[in-house]
Parts: sequence; structure tokens; C-alpha cells
Amino acid sequence: MTDQPSPEPPDTGPRNTGPLADLVVVEMGTLIAGPFAGQILGDFGAEVIKLEDPKVGDPMRQWGRSLPKGQSPWWPVIGRNKKSVGLDLRQPEGQAIAKALIAQADVVIENFRPGAMEKWGLSYEQLSADNPKLVMARVSGFGQTGPYASRAGYGLIGEAMGGLRYVTGEPDRAPARAGISIGDSLAAMHAVMGITMALHERERTGKGQVIDAALYESVLAVMENLVTEYDITGYVRERSGSVLPGIAPSNAYPCAGGDLILIGGNGDNVYTRLTEAMGRADLKTDPKFVDHASRGVNQVELDTIIAAWTSTFALTDLLALLEAKGVPASRVFRAPDMLEDPQYAARDTIVTTEHPVFGPIRMQNAFPKLSRTPGSVRWPGPALGQHTAEVLAARVGCDAGRLAALRAKGVI
Repeated sequence: MTDQPSPEPPDTGPRNTGPLADLVVVEMGTLIAGPFAGQILGDFGAEVIKLEDPKVGDPMRQWGRSLPKGQSPWWPVIGRNKKSVGLDLRQPEGQAIAKALIAQADVVIENFRPGAMEKWGLSYEQLSADNPKLVMARVSGFGQTGPYASRAGYGLIGEAMGGLRYVTGEPDRAPARAGISIGDSLAAMHAVMGITMALHERERTGKGQVIDAALYESVLAVMENLVTEYDITGYVRERSGSVLPGIAPSNAYPCAGGDLILIGGNGDNVYTRLTEAMGRADLKTDPKFVDHASRGVNQVELDTIIAAWTSTFALTDLLALLEAKGVPASRVFRAPDMLEDPQYAARDTIVTTEHPVFGPIRMQNAFPKLSRTPGSVRWPGPALGQHTAEVLAARVGCDAGRLAALRAKGVI
């Protein structure tokens, strides 16, 4: 544990103007699903007190590509705007301190396997007895109830059970992953939605409640009409690669030099503008492509024609032409493209913050943008236990002697 001053300087850096600046949040989760929910709340002003194992901390401190001193470039993002308190929740004194902190909090977030909080004497019933207004977000693979509740459930399991994995990838090979931990992120976002709803309802009743956010249900929530389509028609949606079956043209097409361009020209008016850009008025009146339904039936043929045309252009030239014609199109962005793009720059989509080890680092800003009370990145993920002394002195009344005793026992 290190007891260092808070990295948030008093007179420099973004000021906390977030709409949640009056909220105190205790985050007890690890990895992604719980901590991303805490990141969102912290981005919009909440005081997020993160409780971590005092010896190793959140595994996210080491995940991803390891950089100097074993630090992960992921931690500065998911740990940003939080205060780190090293606390051993397996020791009774650690549990008592956690309970005292939560008694003064508005929200507690946890994403342990169901039953862990109860084992530590930190069930909602016990916590709300001291703090009836407490809102508790519980994020897990399968929810707090049901026959699967006690199973281990990482994001990929939620993606599989929620239906996302099956429809992701090319039809002639095994399901692919999205390239990010989308199941965990969706669960975190649904937890935050539940938290804000519960806080709103608390204004009327004065009572808190539990948000039960399951990974698989959070994935299912964004699966459009997948279940209903099967229920009514018997159709099981399959993997379709980069296209949506029956929606054309809407695909990635080759450009000269090996670049790809994404074009969305499936609406009738947009399709007309695309044919004009191509100099192919015949494609507008051809019975195979004359309307949305016919283009969907003849999707492969139309994509082949468009690909032959796009391959004669350099990417930047084609983007300029399609923009002039009002046809939605984009390069396939990578991190270097984002850092050079004028739209990103104009909206401060990427911001720079100072890190004590890495120096100035760039990361995504807080979204969405609010006109009066925007979120902000005020500091990157802190050192393990960086705020232990500060938080426990201010909120639990621990003096230097008490802190030293707790430290000697390995509680903090």
C-alpha cells in the first residue's frame, strides 16, 4: 500500500462539473464489468472510492500489453477519476471498514460471484439496515437468482448465452469475438442505467434498491428482434460476415492500395446518389436493383459491381467523392486514424492527461456530451492504495495510529 497525495491537483486540470458530483460511490468490483460502471459514474463527477486487495489490487492493473514497471495501459483508463483504497475484505476489520464506508455512500457496485458479499457480511439487507437509501448494483454472469447464478461467468460466456457470439463472424467458420470485451461493457452500461433509474426513484420514496445486472441479459438486450423473429417465423439468424442479409448495398469494399471503405447506400435516395457517383444510371433503373427489396435479393451481385468500381480509387479520393454526393462512407478507423482525424479533434473526443509513470497519455473522453454539466477525465487510474489514508481519515475517522495498526495487520 502507498499513501500518496491525490493526483487531482487543486488548481489545474479539468474541473469537476459533472452532474453526479454530489454522489459517493463505493466500487468493489474487479476486471471490467463492475469497474467500467464505476468509470462511467466517475467520469460524470461521482466520488468513486475503489476498494482493492491491498497486496495485488485489481487485476486490470496488469492486464493487456505490459509496459514499464509491469503497468498496463488499460488501467489508466478504467481506473480514471477513482480513489484507490487498499482493503482486505477477507478480514473482519476490513469488512467493518467497508461497511462503514458504504453506510455513507449513495451507491455500491460489486461484481463478485453471487454469495461473496453475503459471506463477508455485506449483503444488501445488512448494508441497507444502516443506509436505507443505498443503491446497490450487482453485476454477474447470470444474475443473482436462477439455477446458473452460482456459476462463474466472464464476458465471453455472457456473449455466448445472450446470442451475440453465434451471429458474429463469417458463415463458413467458427463464431468470432468482437475484438473487445463487449459483454462486460454492456453489463456495466446496463448497471449504470439501473443506478440512475434507482437514484431517480429514490427522490420520490427515499429508499434504495438493488440493481441485478446479468451479463447474458445485457447482451440479449441489444440483440434486436432475434428471439421474436424466430418465434414468429422460425428463422434462426446466422453469421453473415460484414453484411446484413437483405440490406444492400451496405458493406466494406476494396480500394486501390489495399485499403477498405465502408459504404451504406441501402436507402432508395442514398442508393440513387451512389449510382450517380458511380456514373451508372443503369443501376438505378435495373429491375434487379430498383428498390430496397430487389437489392436485398441480389445483394451479392450488386456488391460485386460496387467492389469493382471502388477498387479503381484511392481511399481518400473516394471518400471525397462520396461525401460530395451525400453518400455515407468511412474508412475503417484504427487508433492512429483517430488521433489524426479532424472530427475527433474538433469535439475533443480524445483527451490528454498526465500519468506519473507514462507522462502525457491520450485516451477517450467522457461520453455522452452534456451541454451544462459535462463529464471529464480529471486524473488517470491511481496507484494501488493511493488514497487509503485520505479516505479512511476523512470518512471512517482513522487517525495515524489506527492506520498504522491496520497496516501492520495487512488490513490496508
